Parts: sequence; structure tokens; C-alpha cells
Amino acid sequence: MRSKTPLPQLYPGRSRARRKHAFFALALAGVLTVSACGSNSSSDDTPESPSGGGANGTVGVILPETATSARWESFDKPMLQSALRAEGFDADVQNAQGDVQKFSTLADGMIAKGVKVLIIASINSEVGGAVAAKAKRAGIPTIDYDRLNLGGSSDYYVSFDNVRVGELQGQALITALKDKPGAQVVEIEGAPTDNNATLFHEGQQKALRPLYDSGALKLVRSQAIDGWDNQKGGSTFEQILTGNGGKVDGVVAANDGLAGAVITVLKKNGLNGKVPVTGQDATADGLKAILRGDQYMTVFKPIRDEAQAAAKLAVALAKGDTAGADTLAQAVSQDPKGKRTVKSVLLTPQTVTRAEVKQVTDAGFVKPADICGGDLQAACAELGIS
Repeated sequence: MRSKTPLPQLYPGRSRARRKHAFFALALAGVLTVSACGSNSSSDDTPESPSGGGANGTVGVILPETATSARWESFDKPMLQSALRAEGFDADVQNAQGDVQKFSTLADGMIAKGVKVLIIASINSEVGGAVAAKAKRAGIPTIDYDRLNLGGSSDYYVSFDNVRVGELQGQALITALKDKPGAQVVEIEGAPTDNNATLFHEGQQKALRPLYDSGALKLVRSQAIDGWDNQKGGSTFEQILTGNGGKVDGVVAANDGLAGAVITVLKKNGLNGKVPVTGQDATADGLKAILRGDQYMTVFKPIRDEAQAAAKLAVALAKGDTAGADTLAQAVSQDPKGKRTVKSVLLTPQTVTRAEVKQVTDAGFVKPADICGGDLQAACAELGIS
């Protein structure tokens, strides 16, 4: 049966990022000096400026949390620090650890300190928008990083093409289920307060909705998970599975954390490896699940490219070079709540199935040693991962 909760209720205010690919490609090629993914690494190895950083002032960065994704501290933080130092700026990078009050307090401190630019990866649009408004009153430019603050006031946004992320997930599931007409699908989505989750779902539906409508696939239920809470995602999926008589043929999981929670339930029911599960973020756990055959795919988003783009944009704004900032941000994103168009840098995500895991390790995003131990030694050897 279809979900009794209509999809528009789960994801109100759905919008689509509109891209200007040709212009963006030229701008990014001319300004960014990293490759699409070959330079991505968790190590802080970008050369510093001759002055050692800080000569031009400080850029503030507020990250959202660490509970649902390790990327913020393991990758975004060191990569942003390194990219900004290379431009002669200090980077004050703090993490709010999921606490909206702490997020606001950190912003107050950075604004009082007089940072040149504030980069915001917000917990939700409300706190992100409030922080951007405070910064604007203080004359400090803000950049929405990774997540667009709906109803906010930041003039620029740096992220990946998040509609495309969802589309890759949907397309991969279609491929995995091509020999199962009428296959039953469950969708376990991200937080309804996160605009990225809305965009992921939009992209998924671009791929999957025509098949649901034709009957080629059957949607059992689509459920958003508050706070991207993995435990809640697992328990919700278990309830859906039980309510459907233990039947499921494929699962759209919005990221690797939720995918892992789904796989735990599938294992309890002897279904792991038999039911394709999507993911996102190319985490070590997600890649290991792919190598074991428990997860079908993940989406690789080269975070170094995102950090580099945000740093370049911040430098232009710190210098008052809006023309230079506009040259970088040649894509646009729609903010339906604020009824505005936001200049954007939207990078390209990549599908990773078993055959592409080596591309992630070759890029330095995850080390072979992080995924190739124990029962996975043979799989890594087969794929040339070393």
C-alpha cells in the first residue's frame, strides 16, 4: 500500500536548484585549482600562505553537529581551515554539536570579534537565518554552507547539486530492481527541517515517481526522520517492515547513517544482501557495507571541492570583491520561504557502487586501511584497493 501520509505533507515547500552549468564550469575552472575528487583528503595538507595565515583577518565558520555525520569534524573543518590559511586568513571553526543555543552563542562571539565573513552550516533554517540577520546588521557577509537557510538573508550558498544527489539514489535503486517488476520500496528520508533533505527527496522522485505511477514499482511508505536520527530511522523502518508483512524489495535511505540503521533491521530479518539499500556521504561504514553486499550504493561528494569553493568565495567577500564572488557563484538556488533567488556554487556528486569504491580511496577521502580489514581483505584485493 502507498503511504497514508501524502509526500507533499512530508516535504512542504519543495523547490529545485536551477543550475547554469556552462557558466559555472568556466568560473570554477578559472578559480578553483582542485580536481573534481582527486585532491580530496582528510589530512590538512594544503600549503599555507607564506605569512602562515591570518594576515588578512579571520573568517568564522560554524558547523552543525557530529552525532549523525563524522564529515563535519573529520573533513569540513580541516579542509576549510587549510583552504582559508592558504589565502592568508585565519579560520575560526567551531561546532555547535546540534545545540541551536550554542550555534547562536558561537555566532555572537564571532560577530563581536569582527570576523570578515561568516560561513554557516546551520542546524536548521531558523537559527541559520537568525545568525545571518545578526551578521548583516554588523556589516559581516554570510555564506550558507552545504545547507540553504530558507527565509534567510545570505547572499551566497555553496553546496552540491542536492537534487542530483537524490536523482542518483533513485536511478541506482531502479537499476538494482530492474528484474523485479512491482518491487516494493520504502523511503527513509532525512530531517524535514533540512532543506537538503527536501532536495534529495525531490531528486529521488524525479527518478522514481514515474515508476510508482505506472506500477513498475510500489511505494510502501515514505517517512522523514526528525534530526536525521539513525536510531529513530531504524525503528521507523522496522515498524514499516512489520506493518507490510515483512516484505520489502528496496530501500531509499537518504544517507549512510540511515542506511546502516536499515541494514541492522534487515539483518535481524535475514534480508541483508537481498534488499538493495541506497546511501550518501561515502563514509567508511557505508563503503564497508557496500563491499559486504549489504548496501547497494552511496553518493560521493568531494568535500575538499566544497571547502575550497567556500574559501574562495569568502576571500572575495572579505575583500569587497562582489564581482569576483559573482563569477564564482554562477548557479542559482530558490528559497521559496524567502521568495528569493540565491547565488550559488553547486558541485557535482558521484554515484559509488561496489565497482567505484576504489575511486573514493584513490581520492584520499577514505583510507584503504579504514575499510579493508578483517572479512573485507579479499574484497579489497579483488578490487585493487590497497
